[in-house]
Amino acid sequence: MKNDKSPLTEMLSLLAIAGNVLFVLWILYNGINESFQGTTIEKISYVTLMGLLAVNAFLLIRNRKRSN
Repeated sequence: MKNDKSPLTEMLSLLAIAGNVLFVLWILYNGINESFQGTTIEKISYVTLMGLLAVNAFLLIRNRKRSN
């Protein structure tokens, strides 16, 4: 059975994916700009946040492919 999504849901899904990718790139840019300096806890939190955003984007993309 095909899942009929509303245009609003499709748009929000695309915006969430784009936002996740943009945020990961922004974190990487700031890390490069600061030469990846920081406390161990800061580094762990940044890596964890980037991992969560990447997994979220991956799951959204996979869900979009399944529903089409």
